[in-house]
Amino acid sequence: MVDLNIQPLSREAFAPFGEVISLEGAKHYPINAGTTERFHALAGVDAHAEGGQPVISLFRGQPRPLPLPISIMERHPLGSQAFVPMTHSTEDEYLVVVAPPGDFVAERMQAFLARGFQGVSYARGVWHHPLIALHKVSDFLIVDRVGSGNNCDEITLDGHFCLTEAALKSARAA
Repeated sequence: MVDLNIQPLSREAFAPFGEVISLEGAKHYPINAGTTERFHALAGVDAHAEGGQPVISLFRGQPRPLPLPISIMERHPLGSQAFVPMTHSTEDEYLVVVAPPGDFVAERMQAFLARGFQGVSYARGVWHHPLIALHKVSDFLIVDRVGSGNNCDEITLDGHFCLTEAALKSARAA
């Protein structure tokens, strides 16, 4: 079994796979007579292929224990998919496992530790593991595509790659 390295989520490290949705470093300005701060265009939505349209959903993820063998990956060839945690706590964490679009290559998988104030938007065709909540039942606002065409490809893996507590502790210390 091969332990996947987990790194802290950052805009730069995640850029090949999509966008990090975070207020940190975002363009913002006051609106509504100064009573509201608008954090503008945090991520794009790619949903219009084959007549698709964007939708907003809520996913409720069950916490997953570590070690976690990576046994499934999926991609959405017709649109992006964004996950925004419904929390502001820095103690709420989840894991993101991705691989570049195209033919799936397990050795190209990367894992990221995301904090409760960070969301991710997977670019069209990026391979990713289903939601990995860590400590508690966790709600996520999801923006993705509905419409005609097959927009979800899944592959089953043998669990050779694994997320471990040691890798998670290393990411927290980084």
